[in-house]
Amino acid sequence: MTVHVSATGWARFGPRPEPLTVLAAEAVGKALNALGRKPVDFLVVGNMLAGSVNGEENVVSRIANRTGLETAAGLRVEAASASGAAAFHAAVHALESGRYERALVVGAEKMTDRPTAEVAAALSHSLHASEQAVGATMPALAALVSQRYAERYEVDPEVFDLISVAARRASARNPHAQFQTPVTVAEVRASRPIALPLRLLHCASIADGAVAVVLEKGGGPAGVVGLGQAFEAMALVDRADLSSFAASRIAAERAFRSAGISPREVGLAELHDAFSPFLLIDLEDIGFAEAGTAPRWFRDGGPPAGSPVLNPSGGVLGRGHPVGASGLAEIASLAEQLRGEAGASAVDPRPRVGLAQSIGGLASHNFVTILGGPPG
Repeated sequence: MTVHVSATGWARFGPRPEPLTVLAAEAVGKALNALGRKPVDFLVVGNMLAGSVNGEENVVSRIANRTGLETAAGLRVEAASASGAAAFHAAVHALESGRYERALVVGAEKMTDRPTAEVAAALSHSLHASEQAVGATMPALAALVSQRYAERYEVDPEVFDLISVAARRASARNPHAQFQTPVTVAEVRASRPIALPLRLLHCASIADGAVAVVLEKGGGPAGVVGLGQAFEAMALVDRADLSSFAASRIAAERAFRSAGISPREVGLAELHDAFSPFLLIDLEDIGFAEAGTAPRWFRDGGPPAGSPVLNPSGGVLGRGHPVGASGLAEIASLAEQLRGEAGASAVDPRPRVGLAQSIGGLASHNFVTILGGPPG
């Protein structure tokens, strides 16, 4: 059965005064208006922190009540920072089952009204219990991964700076993004250390925001052609290789196999770059670059000819990171590019196939989604 994205809606990412459900309702309203208010019979909400940070549970009911979707079936999906992507996959499977006709997927998070330390503690709950017990945080463990990658492939740290510069340059063209101003290499290098080699501007910012997409049966320019997800050991100490994420590699293999295509056929990629060095690992895990060669995309003349356009939305680094929404934001950004609705962020020529990759936790549960239209 063919399923496609027929509409999208956003509540801009960044510090927002509105509560979680109001942000979600803003995105839902825009998506439904773009669809002409056609009826929806299945609602899926991706969210990570509503209970631990916002003190709200039963989020799917709250959103259904606020948006007039009480007659739909619904559920909430949680997969840490991949919650939005997981919600999208769940909705696709529901439509493919034949039980539902039209699904609305929402990814939403409210983070900025709590102290940073409190949010960091909540995010660390997605780590292994042994890591939590010693006070590990997401940036601290990401720094270990980044150190290992840099040492193994002798990467100049300036590459990490260039990735952040590219993200902010792209997000400045994206009206939904938190960051609207480009930065320089010098500004990235001068930002305060978080956990070396990571500095502040190498790390995605916590944010508020929401995104919604409508899925319908049938074909279209943003059809769902491939899905994949996979797990890896939660604890870093249990992993064979810290310079690669097995969950991304396996999820990508499964998505490409289900789509019947290879990485060479992808024209656009939205990859999860919550930390600048992760983008290098993503490029290699998905199959766009050989191991250790991704830094060349940002130096030595740029990516090889025929490579996909990378993160034109600004990525997680540029858009901001409302964790429950980020995975769905990648997919919505793809859909808008394929449908010719990306505005100032539009890629020229319009790509026919796009790929989104989302990381859950410290890459312990990752998702890959491939969208594409009919040959043309």
